[in-house]
Amino acid sequence: MLKFVIAGAASLALVGAAVAADLPRPQPVVQTAPVGKYPIGKTPVGKYPIGKAPAPAPLVTKG
Repeated sequence: MLKFVIAGAASLALVGAAVAADLPRPQPVVQTAPVGKYPIGKTPVGKYPIGKAPAPAPLVTKG
């Protein structure tokens, strides 16, 4: 009798796992990329020579 209870519980656990794997899940919403909205030239990448920092602003003293 104990073998039937163990076999029944094991089969119920396997069936439960199989049913849970088949449940539908919400899919992510696909968003289209904006066309012509890329901010070209808005970042400082490539605006200065490689390896050189931009020149500092001149110091102005009152006197």
